[in-house]
Amino acid sequence: MIAGDTEVVVDGRVVGQPAFEGEARWCLETLSGRTHEVLGALALIGPDRVDGELSIRTGVESTRVTFGELDQELIDRYLTSGEWRGRAGGYAVQGLGSALVDGIEGDVSNVIGLPIRLLLELAPELTTP
Repeated sequence: MIAGDTEVVVDGRVVGQPAFEGEARWCLETLSGRTHEVLGALALIGPDRVDGELSIRTGVESTRVTFGELDQELIDRYLTSGEWRGRAGGYAVQGLGSALVDGIEGDVSNVIGLPIRLLLELAPELTTP
């Protein structure tokens, strides 16, 4: 079994998922022109490949994301799209939210929601036949 979650952190504060459009606007305005951290956590639970005993493996991946300066027109258009709903930090880099981002340092799959590099580190058997 695999479980995971993603959080956005700016200035040491977890931003979370906005519940309504006003919170999403606050998220985007807060992230505008700044670099923030995306933390992706994974937990893998299942039988160990060697002895069959229950194994629990966990880890956290960190990726730095820099937003461009967002003007109100861009924020309004993005909020109207509804893509912000259910997204940590109020954006999705794999969709229209890519227009908000100036740069990514680290694993982009972590920002999308499943840190593949971390998954393969925790379960290297996934890459062997």
